[in-house]
Amino acid sequence: MNDPGTRHSHRPRGAAALLLTALTAATVLAATTACAGPARAERSGAAAADPAAARSAGTRADSLQGVWRMDGYGTLVTLSGRRLRTYETTGISCLPGSVTGTRAGAPGAHGSLRFTVPDSAPITVAPAGAGRARLTIEDNVGRRTLHRIDALPARCTRRTPHDPRTVFDIFWQTYAENYPFFRAKKIDWAAVRDRFRPQITATTTEDELFAVFRKMIEPLHDAHTRVVVNKDKWFAGMRPGTVLPTDESTARIDKAIAANLGPGVTRHQWANGRLSYADLPGRLGYFRVTSFAHYTKRGDYAGDVAELDRALDAVFTKARTQGPHSLRGLIIDVRLNGGGADPLGLRIASRLTGRPYLAYRKRARNDPHDPARFTTPQPSRVRPHRGPVHTGPIAVLTGRLTVSAGETFTQALMGRSPAPLRIGENTQGVFSDVLGRTLPNGWTFGLPNEEFLTAGGRTFDGPGIPPAVRTPVFTDDELSARRDSALARARELLAHGAPGEHH
Repeated sequence: MNDPGTRHSHRPRGAAALLLTALTAATVLAATTACAGPARAERSGAAAADPAAARSAGTRADSLQGVWRMDGYGTLVTLSGRRLRTYETTGISCLPGSVTGTRAGAPGAHGSLRFTVPDSAPITVAPAGAGRARLTIEDNVGRRTLHRIDALPARCTRRTPHDPRTVFDIFWQTYAENYPFFRAKKIDWAAVRDRFRPQITATTTEDELFAVFRKMIEPLHDAHTRVVVNKDKWFAGMRPGTVLPTDESTARIDKAIAANLGPGVTRHQWANGRLSYADLPGRLGYFRVTSFAHYTKRGDYAGDVAELDRALDAVFTKARTQGPHSLRGLIIDVRLNGGGADPLGLRIASRLTGRPYLAYRKRARNDPHDPARFTTPQPSRVRPHRGPVHTGPIAVLTGRLTVSAGETFTQALMGRSPAPLRIGENTQGVFSDVLGRTLPNGWTFGLPNEEFLTAGGRTFDGPGIPPAVRTPVFTDDELSARRDSALARARELLAHGAPGEHH
């Protein structure tokens, strides 16, 4: 996650900046669909080589023209000519969305259309039967189901008033229709409206309205909730007890980690320093991941994938994964991870298994009146990499600054066998992509609307994923003494062949 309103448009520097923006920003295509799945347009040679197939694909692609309603997400999608655009809706509003796409290339073999989106990953829309289509985003997991409707609602073509009362009503209504966790957070959202709506008048100032919005969402303690007036004026929630890193604290963390890796240990780095690896004594490995985004200067998803694969190929070699000198255990450190693209986490997980397994199932709230109704959960699976993989014991280091995609990655490893040994503290407790929205006055805001479920149907939203072995993580006492109890404990347990825990 990055700067307010986008996932990939701004590139914060350093781990502290990355974590700060991770906890304060909306995901880029969330304005349309939040997470959708990694799928590339099928522009195979079949259609190009076979004129009949090409004509058939073109016909199917033409059938995608029109207006579509998305299951969940309060979003409409229009396809007109070579253009895709979105509309953000509630029961009282319809505003132009922030996502627009331009069709790239010819239709795929099955009539799919691929759209490039400024500062974001490509979107693919594919036919899925009479009156249905599927929408996927290349840097997200899952897919969105679209249903054809006759036309845009009339309110979508009218100018929306931008007075303070209208702005308040759309803000409140969007949360009322999409936020899944009011009951878990013990928040009566209707009572919130009753408390604050009378305070809003036609003359309410910008500062007053911002203060009200902050008071409304702060009790949710949710790092995926935020309201943004501009780059200098915004508020984002967080779990109580969370202390955002500073440049100073990040430097202290790096020194503590280095001291506990030991003298003479060389750490190799990739992805602008966001990925690093070191071989440790006793045939142990240490792999640190501080982000699932911004691996290259360009910042595009395809570049991130290529850079990640380059790092993984260097880490997971035949020598480290097979034979008498292979790793006895691997430590994966995501304690200072601000999130990013979930599929990159699955890509790492694919180097850690010899068999496919369920990573998680994902669903979105799908009824504006009933927060207990969701879309059908979509499974995401970890599939073994076709090449060297580490199938031995692993320990995963987590803490409250393990955020978002850092958490979905942690969850994706839980189905692995042997299961990882989780050491440290609970993760932050936010898994959904941010459903980004724009208000009539130009402000933006965001909220989660999804759940990531285990095979047994459990979600870790709120408290986060707990460790099996609890240790201090980057406390002042630890850093002052250059201690790293989690790393030390992981080395100790893996050195003794700890098999991990089973779920």
